Amino acid sequence: MFFVAGARNAAGSGRQNERSVWTEEGACAVINSTITGDMNCSYSCGSDCWRVSRYPCLQVYVSVNNTGHISRLSHNEETQDASSECVYIPRCQKDSTAMYAVIMNISEHLKMNQHISCYYDPSKQQDTVLLTRLYDHSVVFHSLLWPSCMLSVGALIIVMVKLTQYLSRLCEEIAKIKR
Repeated sequence: MFFVAGARNAAGSGRQNERSVWTEEGACAVINSTITGDMNCSYSCGSDCWRVSRYPCLQVYVSVNNTGHISRLSHNEETQDASSECVYIPRCQKDSTAMYAVIMNISEHLKMNQHISCYYDPSKQQDTVLLTRLYDHSVVFHSLLWPSCMLSVGALIIVMVKLTQYLSRLCEEIAKIKR
């Protein structure tokens, strides 16, 4: 995927996931990809210090499954919540040329690859289309699997400690009886 550079970890943002409507995967054909202007963002320059930087806003319009219905493309649910215009919001940093390079890389990739896979809302509640979903079935599976494994291992350790204590008491009683 071309959004790897500068991608953000969105593990803490589950607000949109609970009511996510982008459930169907489809094929999107890029209709238009333009930079509409610059957007402001703020970055930390130390404790209690914030500075403003700028990045270009790339708008991409696609046609889903060649239906002729044109939708705006957004990177994921988090980007959709944060920006109603831009397809991708890079991690804000002091070096605005690096953020510009990330956006231009995305723009060039879309010009070379006119057909991309995307996720859309089959009920048409949302007019936007997502390139990737933050929370799919595998994330839910792993969110439940690993804590369950840790709980099972913890319970097994407790059972083994209790068993060891029981066997220790049993050995002491047997040793008392033999004397």
